[in-house]
Amino acid sequence: MEAGQVDLEYPFAGRWLVQNSPADRVPSHGTEPFGTSWAIDFTPVDGSGRSAPISLAAFFRPEPPERFAGFGRPVTAPVSGVVRAARDGGPDHAAFRGLPSVRYAATQAWRAREGWMGLAGNHVIIEGEGVFIALCHLKRGSVCVRPGQLVGVGDAIGACGNSGNSTEPHLHIQAMDSVDPGRASAVRISFPGGLPRNGTIVSA
Repeated sequence: MEAGQVDLEYPFAGRWLVQNSPADRVPSHGTEPFGTSWAIDFTPVDGSGRSAPISLAAFFRPEPPERFAGFGRPVTAPVSGVVRAARDGGPDHAAFRGLPSVRYAATQAWRAREGWMGLAGNHVIIEGEGVFIALCHLKRGSVCVRPGQLVGVGDAIGACGNSGNSTEPHLHIQAMDSVDPGRASAVRISFPGGLPRNGTIVSA
């Protein structure tokens, strides 16, 4: 691990589309609070590179998360370490594309006022090599680890969901220097082969 950087394994299998990558801009999500400057998103896609079938209806109304290719896809530990936080039980809400996504974006400020829990949804934080790795938006009822538990790279921790601040099922990953996202600073991350750019489809 380079100074100020944590090297992670991809915490999934299959095909995942890279979005909001710090390889393209920092802060990657356009904001710095909660240690998000170097966060990255991965959206599961099918063999055609789509997260869900395209339909006219999706342009006008929300869709059930079960319609999406990656909903429930396994998520694994990207680093060996100790689980420091694990939250489950938050709802997987509807997914938003087209016009519904515009209306959903207008509610961002409300979720931000809820703090980390409102943004991350169901999540796991693993401490590895003195860095805290958060994996967010997990499916309700899927989190299978608990605080204090030792995990190794590739161990199951949950499943891809649509909880928290999420427009469609995807996995948000970030590294921090504290277990408390409200007080943490971001830590740079990298994956095998480097940091993928937006629009890249990672096959792991």
